[in-house]
Amino acid sequence: MGVYNEQGSSIEEPQNQHMVSKDGRGGATPQDVGTDMIFMVGGWTKDDPSCPVEQFRPELNEWRTAARMVKQRGEVAVGTLDNKMYAAGGEDNLRCYSNVERYDPDTDSWSADVAPLSNPRTGVCVVTMDGYLYAIGGHDGIAAVNTVERYDPQMNAWSKQAPMLTRRARAVAAVLGDHLYVIGGNDGVLPLNSVEKYSLEDGTWSICAHMSTPREKAGCAVYLGHVYVAGGRDDLGLCLCSAERLDPDTGRWTPVKRMRSKRDNVSLVVFKGALLAAGGSDGVADLKTIEVYDSESNAWRHFGSMKSKHPGGRAAVLY
Repeated sequence: MGVYNEQGSSIEEPQNQHMVSKDGRGGATPQDVGTDMIFMVGGWTKDDPSCPVEQFRPELNEWRTAARMVKQRGEVAVGTLDNKMYAAGGEDNLRCYSNVERYDPDTDSWSADVAPLSNPRTGVCVVTMDGYLYAIGGHDGIAAVNTVERYDPQMNAWSKQAPMLTRRARAVAAVLGDHLYVIGGNDGVLPLNSVEKYSLEDGTWSICAHMSTPREKAGCAVYLGHVYVAGGRDDLGLCLCSAERLDPDTGRWTPVKRMRSKRDNVSLVVFKGALLAAGGSDGVADLKTIEVYDSESNAWRHFGSMKSKHPGGRAAVLY
């Protein structure tokens, strides 16, 4: 893999690479490993409203600029479904948005013909479960909400689902097995360490074990059968480099080696069997750098850099 570092030289692929399937439990096929692509979407601030989209092309060994979203915004949620990428909600300096856009990698274009969310929200999170997109929580400009909506791509429509037990904005979410986990975020005032999960079987929410640290705007991914959470910002407003993981069998959180950099608004993705932490802010500057986690040594190392900064942007992988 050739993610480039700040000087332009190629960073080698992890030596201890675990091939994982899309549910994070192992056994990816060669096709999965060979054709996946990372996208970093958006990143809007008042001082930097550029809102770029970048794509890492493994066959070309480089990051390339992709088509911009129709509506430029930050704090946008990004999810994937049927080999398309969706960007939902977000904000600019004036308002929150309900808009949802769909990206087609075959045509390198965004479509704005997707049904909008039921109301404008920033800091919403989006995941894929059972062939649908789920948009969870967020802040509507007045308060954090516990709203959960499900998008049916065949009907091009969102429908309300059972609401979360807690109002959450800027939370993170992950799907593992038949459960959807929603982790941290803030209640409109303070960051949370609480976690809840949704059962696909009975359509209800239940409380899980809390994280050791309150986190909002963290990164989250399923890797090797665990839910990993890293970075974000705590209840003192400090950017975090700490990480932890949830074992779904024991229901317990355990600490993971800290990242090399503090990363608020970081993205965690699994790419070619490796867990990557991309972008974010260290509290002083927005970062272009990427770190990779080695589960065997429980250590992070530098793994190159994107071409652009993406404050408030989010990463996703298309297979």
